[in-house]
Amino acid sequence: MIVAISVGAVNVPLGEVWSIVLHHLTGAGAAPSDPALDQIVWNFRTPRVVLAALVGAGLAVTGAVLQTVVSNPLADPTVLGFSYGATLGAVLVITLGGGTALAGLGVPAAAFAGAMVAGALVFALGQRRGRLAPTRLVLAGVAVGYVLLSATSFVQLRATPTELRAVMFWMLGSVAGAQWDQLPTVTAVVVATTVLLSLFGRRLNVLLAGDESATALGVDVSRLRGVLLVLSALLTGTVIAVAGGIGFVGLMIPHLVRLTTGADHRRLLPLTALLGAVYLVLVDLLSRTLTRPAELPLGILTALLGAPFFLWLLRRDKGMD
Repeated sequence: MIVAISVGAVNVPLGEVWSIVLHHLTGAGAAPSDPALDQIVWNFRTPRVVLAALVGAGLAVTGAVLQTVVSNPLADPTVLGFSYGATLGAVLVITLGGGTALAGLGVPAAAFAGAMVAGALVFALGQRRGRLAPTRLVLAGVAVGYVLLSATSFVQLRATPTELRAVMFWMLGSVAGAQWDQLPTVTAVVVATTVLLSLFGRRLNVLLAGDESATALGVDVSRLRGVLLVLSALLTGTVIAVAGGIGFVGLMIPHLVRLTTGADHRRLLPLTALLGAVYLVLVDLLSRTLTRPAELPLGILTALLGAPFFLWLLRRDKGMD
């Protein structure tokens, strides 16, 4: 994270970065001698890097949980429609509200509301006789996702060129507009939800053995799935609301951790959060340095890195057949 703060259109020495960050956090040391560097490091880059870490951790943890909940190695927030709901909410505000507010909701709030509505629809349609069924959840997520995507495309047709550019950049994901006042809420949700999901580690391990085995061991499978889906929707909606649609993080990172540490969720979830945070910080660093001073949306780079990984994984892992 310190390296990511240091590198950019204007490079700042690592020692200067340490000095500025420690001064703002603890008050130790002398005040920065260059106000411009202080502005760059503390007001622009540090919140951006912290937000990238939080978003990466949140998306990775959500992917790991959803893959177990729906018994599908390709499950992630996009497959279950959460991302499409957030996208529709944000696009409605950008195009109909002029990018400011619509019905009292700004872009982040509308994206969060959209993700939660999509999660509620998938949750309702994924039940059979009052019980959540993994296959129905995936099918419901795909169906709801395509309906929401169609609605998003229709709204885009009404957008002006300026609005369309903002819509496309938001849909592909970015943390360029990170601000300090966004971080307390996102930090609280990501940390609290990750801790709560980690406490379900033993029961998530039981789910890996199948519903019948889990029920025989005294686990209320349907109720457990419901709680995990609600927590996943909350986490997804929060991070997408501030960073837009970023794909492949929730798909790729959990598989990388499983390849090295196994499928025990008591280790898997904390390590997935850590690797997801590091990964998205590095991707954000690439996004603003590859074509500087211009920036690339995060979704472009995560897709370029994620798709080859899955082609390799399909060839390597015969169990996916």
